[in-house]
Amino acid sequence: MSNDQPVGIVLVSHSKEVAAATVELANALAGGTAVPVAPAGGTADGRFGTSSELVVAAAASVDRGSGVAVLVDLGSAVLTVKALLAEGDELPHGTRLLDAPFLEGAVAAVVTASAGGDLDAVQAAASEAYDYRKV
Repeated sequence: MSNDQPVGIVLVSHSKEVAAATVELANALAGGTAVPVAPAGGTADGRFGTSSELVVAAAASVDRGSGVAVLVDLGSAVLTVKALLAEGDELPHGTRLLDAPFLEGAVAAVVTASAGGDLDAVQAAASEAYDYRKV
């Protein structure tokens, strides 16, 4: 699954605004790179929640053939992505749900993808964000 294209990243939040702001922050901290990152926040009708349709559309929009990393914020977002992965045909081949903190993991994932990291490297960097200490 390696090619010259970057790993795509989808950020799934219960809030449209949180997902969009996290995309904006991660891109800014990564230097405004050309990594394809898309938010999938809230429901299709604008409420708080998770939409499988928005997740599928976001994943399709960032897929460049190098895999798609999906980070989620809370419970039902995890369940939605796991259900889509179990179905096996709605998300692009090579889509992975990453076990990582949402904000810190998103930044680490985007920075790593912007440096040319493959899906394994993006997953490792995002997961390592659990170890970021603030005190």
